[in-house]
Amino acid sequence: MAETGFGPGQVSGWLMQAHWAIRGVVFALLGMGMATALAPFDQPVALIVGLGIAFVLFLRVGTSRRATWMGWALGTGYFGLGLRWIVNPFYVDAAKDGWMAPFALILLAAGLALFWGVAFGFARWLGGGAGRQGLALAVGWSLAELARAHLFTGFPWAGFAQGLIDTPAAWLASYLGADGLAVGLLLVFALFVWLADRVTALIYPLGVAGLIGVALLPQSEAATPGDGPMIRLVQPNAPQNEKWDPDRAPVFLDRMLRATGAGAVPALVVWPETAIPYLLEYADPVLAEVADAARGAPVVLGINRRDGPRFYNTLAVVGRGGLVQSLYDKVHLVPFGEYIPYGDWLVPFGITAFAASQGGGFTAGETSGLINLPGIGKARALICYEGIFGAEVNVVTERPRLLLLITNDAWFGPDAGPLQHLAQARLRAIEQGLPMVRVANTGVSAMIDGQGAVVASLGMGQTGALDVALPAALPVTIYSRIGDWPLRLLLAVAALNLIAGRVRKSVDPATSRP
Repeated sequence: MAETGFGPGQVSGWLMQAHWAIRGVVFALLGMGMATALAPFDQPVALIVGLGIAFVLFLRVGTSRRATWMGWALGTGYFGLGLRWIVNPFYVDAAKDGWMAPFALILLAAGLALFWGVAFGFARWLGGGAGRQGLALAVGWSLAELARAHLFTGFPWAGFAQGLIDTPAAWLASYLGADGLAVGLLLVFALFVWLADRVTALIYPLGVAGLIGVALLPQSEAATPGDGPMIRLVQPNAPQNEKWDPDRAPVFLDRMLRATGAGAVPALVVWPETAIPYLLEYADPVLAEVADAARGAPVVLGINRRDGPRFYNTLAVVGRGGLVQSLYDKVHLVPFGEYIPYGDWLVPFGITAFAASQGGGFTAGETSGLINLPGIGKARALICYEGIFGAEVNVVTERPRLLLLITNDAWFGPDAGPLQHLAQARLRAIEQGLPMVRVANTGVSAMIDGQGAVVASLGMGQTGALDVALPAALPVTIYSRIGDWPLRLLLAVAALNLIAGRVRKSVDPATSRP
């Protein structure tokens, strides 16, 4: 049996006795190390090692107050590095917005880290032996990540599953979803702690080493070319600071028209989000040009439209003669990007959304997201930000033939943001077992198969078009049938059981295991 009080050695003991500021710096550096699992670093081993160290340090942290500090500092480092791309939208118009960039990153990282701080403090408050503490941390941390993904419109970016996208574990998202994959990883560490506390402490390092070995294995399935209809992905490569420039906008439009009209006629042409620099009601001449270039193929494109006083971020399917055959209005808007809550009140202070037409920004759509693509079938339409919400992709009346995401990642800068967005798109494909057509303004545009593998792509900053056959849809996945409710129920039951144990301990301390 392991010795009572399983934990690390002298180094962690010294750290727990160090000044609170020193501890905070060390925890933040540990969080930054964990964030290198995310793109563009793509080091899943760093996440596994970081989580292994975090669980061990948590067991030695002492009080709930110290645990809260640990969780907050760890999260600040993790989100600070992982979400550093958030400064890029402020530099599109640097003279006006650049001063806000560092504040945006600091406030976002520190704010999201509060979820982790509460989780760590809550887990430590629950008390108990090492095994119980490990479970409490796994459950509390999981609940914190779910809360982060859903509260205040939700922001599930930089979830742990993204760091596992290029490991064999990624296929588990077809059963558990991305959230379930992250929860499963945390519960595995809790299991290692429990076994180490009851059997032998060697189980913990051996278990972590085993996870590292799994992460280093190549994925079992490689991308396979599709044999379905030919889809043309068109990437104009329009920098955000030039996209709406009256002198440059025609250049980007001409690029897309030329790419659409070149070569053999595909079954479908897809342009990115807000590809047309005019409101839909004024775009008839341009849509006619698009239809002529497409030579009978339907064209999916992004455009803004107005309905009375309301503006919408829209995906349109354009057919022969420039006629609009289907429309999808973006449902899940970006807070502070596409709309400002109570934005009309804030306009006099110069506070508006980056992509908005006025202080109130865009209006959310109300459709299910299913659109019909002639000759191909139904597609689940997604616009940019909507591709990061796995549960919302499930909300359709019938299973589509494919997922179709158009985006303008030029806002996010040249590396981390777009690549992390791509990783999330791959997770959505795995969850649904469906191919995804993903077309971005500046990259990465890609055809993704139902296993999350990139079949073909146009990289960051490239201009051009790519013809790719649509891969087959895989059998219906478990996750697409059951969603996240079993996971949420499991966590709720576990949390209530842990709380009940804490209450029993406070009433009768003799009933708790030391």
